Amino acid sequence: MTTGTHTLAPIDPARTALLLMDFQPAALAAVPDPEGVLARAGEALAWARVHGTHVVFVRVALADADAASVPAHNKTFSEVAAAGYLADGSPGTAVHESLEIREHDVTVRKIRFSAFASDTDLRAELRARGVDTLVLAGLSTSGVVLTTLRQAADEDYRLFLLADATADPDPEVHRVLVERVFPRQAEIVTTGDLAGLSLGRV
Repeated sequence: MTTGTHTLAPIDPARTALLLMDFQPAALAAVPDPEGVLARAGEALAWARVHGTHVVFVRVALADADAASVPAHNKTFSEVAAAGYLADGSPGTAVHESLEIREHDVTVRKIRFSAFASDTDLRAELRARGVDTLVLAGLSTSGVVLTTLRQAADEDYRLFLLADATADPDPEVHRVLVERVFPRQAEIVTTGDLAGLSLGRV
């Protein structure tokens, strides 16, 4: 398919994973148009189901031991831990109920920004499934999306970012990252582009 000014080679859905990251009430409450970005995440999930793409659900939540081990010099997570804001088991840390988790999906509980900073060995899960391509969507653009995208790029995954299924509390930060930073390491697409990216093995 053609996007922007160049043509993209199609992806193989069987070697692709859709990462839906931090679609939790606590994160949704902080971004503009939460209903819209959640709906587009649902569209991406429906595409993955139809095409046999692997699905990874990522959420951020701190168990008591995780919160107790956060060092004071960690500016973000020391405040989160002290406030009990993302305590595991609280309603704000659950994956939004509109996104159905199925038996064979990968579920990741992470304790920092990156999806790879988790109590699940995400790398091993992706390797075992033969995944070499990631489609990323999440909240927020400057948090889990930024850190996961940069780390995945360093690990040589082929990357696609769903710009319309990603949001940030600061729209200008979102714009700069999507338009100026992320294109250096990922293809920037929308949920409407997904059908054209697949090989059509339905």
